[in-house]
Amino acid sequence: MSVKHPIISVTGSSGAGTTTVKATFERIFAREKITAAWIEGDAFHRYDRMEMRRAMAEAEASGNHHFSHFGPEANLLPELEAVFKEYGRSGTGQTRHYVHDQKEADLYGAPAGTFTAWEQFPDGTNMLFYEGLHGAVATEEANVAKHADLKIGVVPVINLEWIQKIHRDKASRGYSTEAVTDTILRRMPDYVRYICPQFTETDVNFQRVPTVDTSNPFIARWIPTADESLVVIRFKSPRGIDFAYLTSMLQGSFMSRANSIVIPGGKLDLAMQLILTPMIMQLYERSRRAS
Repeated sequence: MSVKHPIISVTGSSGAGTTTVKATFERIFAREKITAAWIEGDAFHRYDRMEMRRAMAEAEASGNHHFSHFGPEANLLPELEAVFKEYGRSGTGQTRHYVHDQKEADLYGAPAGTFTAWEQFPDGTNMLFYEGLHGAVATEEANVAKHADLKIGVVPVINLEWIQKIHRDKASRGYSTEAVTDTILRRMPDYVRYICPQFTETDVNFQRVPTVDTSNPFIARWIPTADESLVVIRFKSPRGIDFAYLTSMLQGSFMSRANSIVIPGGKLDLAMQLILTPMIMQLYERSRRAS
């Protein structure tokens, strides 16, 4: 953790909705005139698309049927920890982009399924923002969690997470439902071992819960809308959280536990603005005073 160079980490599974949270942070940073360095979690995958297929085939042949991007073997977690540590120390570091599709290929000038070259963060950033699978991971080889000053989990209930992943991968990546289902099954052991434990490390969790039937996510025709959902917001430490203010500002909200508030799904962006802006500004002002 760092006073001069704070790090914010948003972590969640594939299809959880971390990209939506990133958009909220972009709006807060723009409004408050904060310049951030950005890391996309996919940048620290170990293999590009073709290499990953070969690695999966080799793992399968050796009896490992659960090799996945969720586990440490398919990622550069010690390198990610090193970047977090270096940024906290000096405000510098490097990252790259994983090119998902042709649109990104046109943007970055690299083929889809590959990585761009490593590049240094721009000079003069106020904080580092990470969004991906492993922002609060701690393994025997790497402890990313201990370097982040604010850790946020995005954790829809699992059936909703699967619905979102199936619809996203079919629409934007051309996968079949069967192919996405196979991926979900293959990733499950690593999901339990490496994804779920991160949410005990996070400072704030946002968990969307649908209020419509999602009992069979593999045949769901639509993703439940925000208005068909509630969001449970859990604080690791409720000290300093003005719950009375939040419940008054977020119509229809209520407290379910001493450290948790439940809000209508349509109020999620407003809730994030109200909750996260003071936390971000506290990190920013502490950094500014230390510089």
